[in-house]
Amino acid sequence: MIPGWLSIESWYLVMVALSLIARTYADVWMIQNGTAIESAIIGRDLELFKIHLFRFIYAMPAVSATNNLLKYGLSKLKLHFRVRLTNHLYEKYLKGFTFYKMSNLDNRISNPDQLLTQDVEKFCNSVADLYSNLSKPVMDVIIYSLKLTNSIGIQGPATMLLYLAISGLLLTRVRRPVAKLTMKEQRLEGEYRYVNTRLITNSEEVAFYQGNKREHNIIIATFKKMVSHANSFIFFRMQMGFIDSIIAKYVATVCGYLVVSRPFLNLAHPRHLHSTKSELLEDYYKSGRMLVKMAEATGRIVLAGREMTRLSGFTARVTELMQVLDELNKGSYKRTMVIENGLNRPFPLKPGSGKIIFKDHMIMFDKVPLVTPNGDVLIKEMTFEVHSGMNVLVCGPNGCGKSSLFRTLGELWPLFGGTLIKPDKRKLFYVPQRPYMAVGSLREQMIYPDVYVDQRAKNISDAQLEDILEKVQLGYLLEREGGWESVKVCWLFLHHFFVTY
Repeated sequence: MIPGWLSIESWYLVMVALSLIARTYADVWMIQNGTAIESAIIGRDLELFKIHLFRFIYAMPAVSATNNLLKYGLSKLKLHFRVRLTNHLYEKYLKGFTFYKMSNLDNRISNPDQLLTQDVEKFCNSVADLYSNLSKPVMDVIIYSLKLTNSIGIQGPATMLLYLAISGLLLTRVRRPVAKLTMKEQRLEGEYRYVNTRLITNSEEVAFYQGNKREHNIIIATFKKMVSHANSFIFFRMQMGFIDSIIAKYVATVCGYLVVSRPFLNLAHPRHLHSTKSELLEDYYKSGRMLVKMAEATGRIVLAGREMTRLSGFTARVTELMQVLDELNKGSYKRTMVIENGLNRPFPLKPGSGKIIFKDHMIMFDKVPLVTPNGDVLIKEMTFEVHSGMNVLVCGPNGCGKSSLFRTLGELWPLFGGTLIKPDKRKLFYVPQRPYMAVGSLREQMIYPDVYVDQRAKNISDAQLEDILEKVQLGYLLEREGGWESVKVCWLFLHHFFVTY
């Protein structure tokens, strides 16, 4: 998951770093050239004014290219970070039945869609922005310190760096709650998104139950929780903004003025004993602007701590997701267990303690308890045997464990004990209770989860697929809607299925 030295991300990191260095030197040159232009204007020197003005005009394309190359590199860096992290997470999320286990067996992550999309994007953007927002001011401080040391001595830059250290430590302590507030903000955003998605997914059931008012109350209550936290977070950010502005901006500027004014206000300073007013003005503008730029860079470094604190919130969310995915892929999950009869005693059954043996042409449950993931015991011990060719009907009242039996057989639920003998997953086919239509064409619906390449590899012709449609009286859809690749057919097929079921 971590980019290597020769990865595309490393190249973009180098591009951004070089662009930042070029931009810093461009800023220094702009200060020096701008000061020379102003000095020529004040000195009424037309030739010198033309020289420096044309230098500025000639430099404009290069400066503009540097700025836009930096923006391009940052945008590409964010995108490639997101691509790499998203691919890594989805490899784990869609490995085996991990996606099912996260939503149905493990209750630590309530909104994986929020984490896999918005939180990953914000995390990658924050990492790239922090790299830029921290690298540029650090380079500015280094370069301006070297320039100012030559002009006003080392005491000025040293004072600014000391201020940077003190203010950074102070603001770091003040910003501590930001990480937890950011985590809570993202969690509440995810819950609000979940209740809206849940309503869309179950809209038909809600409509039959006439539960629109109840769903309205649920959504508004979730939204109010999010808004309440947002108001608290906004007020906290306002307080932090007030402190940040004073410490990182205004006080830094005051320090800059105090430092740059010392050689000029000290009449005995050897630097300006014989300087003219125009020389004093030019030196002040050049040194003053550099020191102001250094003060601004110092302030940006201090404020970068705010972004680091915010990034730590996104990092905690993504790290939690990765940890849960790793544990689920290892067969371990965590869920609140109920205790039979409400007694405070340890749960006697352990998930994954059963044994699965793969054998063709038979299904056998040998002393297998049927237990839900949260510990509800449906059947304490179940033993039966089914061979190929036998017709079996599983019947019983609601909640007795009919669907749970097949979830255990399909390895969706863990085995809490006993021995299960069954064919390999690839040799068993299940028809879910709810119809599922994949995103794609009619062909992709019929051969799901295979794709067209798999169809050809298995020597299944389109004529065979058409014959299947004819057998279920849907053959007319193929010709009427324009062939196998028509996406619209999928929805017509689904609609027809519900009507004729």
